[in-house]
Amino acid sequence: MKYRRLGKKGPLVSSLGLGCMVMTESYGHADKKAASNLIEKAYEKGVTFFDTADCYGMGANEELLGHAVKSFRKDVVIATKCGIEIRKSDFQHFINNTPHYIKQACHASLKRLGMETIDLYYLHRYNPAVPIEESMEAMLSLIEEGKILYVGLSEVDKDVLERAHGVLGDKLVALQTEFSIANHSIAEAVLPTCRKLGIGFVAYSPLGRGLLSGVIRNPTIFHEGSEFDFRSILPQFQSGVFETNLHLVKAIEALAHQKKCTPAQLSLAWLLAQGEDIIPIPGTKQMKYLEENLEAVNIHLSDNDLAAINQAILKYPIKGARYTEELLKIFHLES
Repeated sequence: MKYRRLGKKGPLVSSLGLGCMVMTESYGHADKKAASNLIEKAYEKGVTFFDTADCYGMGANEELLGHAVKSFRKDVVIATKCGIEIRKSDFQHFINNTPHYIKQACHASLKRLGMETIDLYYLHRYNPAVPIEESMEAMLSLIEEGKILYVGLSEVDKDVLERAHGVLGDKLVALQTEFSIANHSIAEAVLPTCRKLGIGFVAYSPLGRGLLSGVIRNPTIFHEGSEFDFRSILPQFQSGVFETNLHLVKAIEALAHQKKCTPAQLSLAWLLAQGEDIIPIPGTKQMKYLEENLEAVNIHLSDNDLAAINQAILKYPIKGARYTEELLKIFHLES
């Protein structure tokens, strides 16, 4: 494993982290014991950066992660998030960035994680109804209380990022936004600001929610299981659109074959090659995919390799939005 630093003065973490959301929700059936074993195996293989959120599995994901890392807690960096409030009666989602809610959510997350301090605490989504300065002042208060060490933001534009940095300075160490060969424009728009301010970039869904793995050939599989799979409602996986998006997947597969690696490994290696400040956090429920993904840190891409991948991206632009119109509205995102 190789390691990178989050922000100018943030923690040193593994170049590839582990996204834990899929272990309790959103991607079909989840097995708690298998997930715990996978987290332990990831640590054994050098992963020191684990990502969760209070809304994943209505808190169950934090409980799972907290229990799984208990024996090696001091050796890892734990990131969790607040800001997406879910009403239990009907599971409606709301973005709540008020200082009172942030502090309340932090206390609840600490309890579920079984920890005294959260290493990296994100504002999961931003609601313009609450000035970002007020939310960041609440984060600063949590730092002063010893409840959290560093702060992150997720899916915000450069203006919000700069305003947040004005409050927190170097304590704002990470921006987490979707970034992959499939979905890259949102990340690329804000990355220059991250670099200007010295903020690390954490890439979630670095395999395009499994699209770039090359394993998915028919989107109807997301409708077949008894458990809900989030991809069943996403525009990029709908019949008609998905088939078009397979052109990019096949191009990446061909390039991966030339490099004697898998499409997933090539996709992660491409992200790692975009800069030392980028840390992808692929998620998985299967041990074989964990081991496959981690090998990406050993893949070197030449300038010619990168040019070929970028040419494929230009030739086969992905179709369909990242989220449904309803979710874009709830999350206050434009695209």
